Amino acid sequence: MIDLVRLRREPEVVKAALARRGVSPEVMDAILEMDVKHRELLQEAEGLRAEVKFLSRLVGEARRDKDAETADALTEKSRKLGDEERGATEAMERVGGLLHDELLMIPNLPAAEAPDGADENDNVELRRWWVGMDEGLPFPTYAEHQKVPHWDIGIELDILDLEAGARLAGSMFPLYRGDGARLLRALSAFSLDRHLGVYQEVRPPTFALTSTMMSTGHLPKSSDDMYAIERDGLWAIPTAEVPLTSMHAGEILEESRLPIRLCAQTNCFRREAGAAGRDTRGVLRVHEFEKVELFAYCTPEQQEDAFNDILQRAEGVLQALGLTYRLLDLCAGDLGTSSMRTIDLEVFSPGVDRWLEVSSVSKFGDYQARRAQVRYRTSEGNNTLVHTVNGSALGWARVWAALLETYRQEDGSVVLPDVLAAYMGGNATIPARAS
Repeated sequence: MIDLVRLRREPEVVKAALARRGVSPEVMDAILEMDVKHRELLQEAEGLRAEVKFLSRLVGEARRDKDAETADALTEKSRKLGDEERGATEAMERVGGLLHDELLMIPNLPAAEAPDGADENDNVELRRWWVGMDEGLPFPTYAEHQKVPHWDIGIELDILDLEAGARLAGSMFPLYRGDGARLLRALSAFSLDRHLGVYQEVRPPTFALTSTMMSTGHLPKSSDDMYAIERDGLWAIPTAEVPLTSMHAGEILEESRLPIRLCAQTNCFRREAGAAGRDTRGVLRVHEFEKVELFAYCTPEQQEDAFNDILQRAEGVLQALGLTYRLLDLCAGDLGTSSMRTIDLEVFSPGVDRWLEVSSVSKFGDYQARRAQVRYRTSEGNNTLVHTVNGSALGWARVWAALLETYRQEDGSVVLPDVLAAYMGGNATIPARAS
């Protein structure tokens, strides 16, 4: 949630920043008017409450003096003022609720360094990486046996069964089997092991309360893309960012504890209602997938280092896997609701001849912490909101696809990077099936 105090103090600055995200100044003017009305009603209610309290004291004094006539007159006046106070309080709470609901729909202010732009077409490519780049090797070319889409490879090797997944849960719920399932497990274990010692591993619940989902900004704006369990008031998490952000909700942390770095491997669930019909072949877009998430609570001064550390770790996983990738700096119009800056990592997948997003590394300032009410006590003794940073390292469905396509051999086998061998029972090769 944006800082309402800053909006009051610097309305033109905030409006100009949000205009970069497509939020019209008129929307913010309406919020400011609502805020003024709310504060007026609050002042009125508090004034009436103070009068009622004062009259109550006078009534008590009159009764002690056995002045029944004065006591009755003051009581009647107090009753009328009490009715007015209740009306003003109800009006104040109603306007306050509307103001809160409007603020929940306002996205974060984009960072100054986030590129201008309206949508994904305006994102800026920062750089690319590929094996041998540092030695001067050109961008890789791929042989015909690598230009086979992963869904065909998966069927050929009997490690991906999309039909069985659809029978069990509907379309876009893949079923992995054999070495395909083991590869997913290996990727998570490999990634987690790289971060332990710096990031504390957490295994959070896969479901979250509405308040927990609200803290990250996934609700209420993206409710159509989430899986709701209405009977229990729960939501299937779309990312481990959701529970990690609220692990310290309502707490005041000591500054000496920051940054707090956490990592988690979870299944993630996304309905992606707005993406119906897009990229539905194979595992390019699925409703359930596994992901390792890195997260940090930090001070404003620590935020940039935390952001860069997560970005470098996400890149490090891709480099260890030898996958070609690029970095995209998302423009203001393409940022997620809570993000002030996001860099996407996309791997090149030769079988589908496309760049596939496998990670988003984002910094949020105090936007999420204001919703979750996570604060820290400074060395001066002041309580202030933490800043949050997170990123994936990585989302495995598309990495899984890129690995199969990139490392497919002429005989149909897949020879995976050596770094995965220890997690694959000592053998990094998925053998071709006998014809």
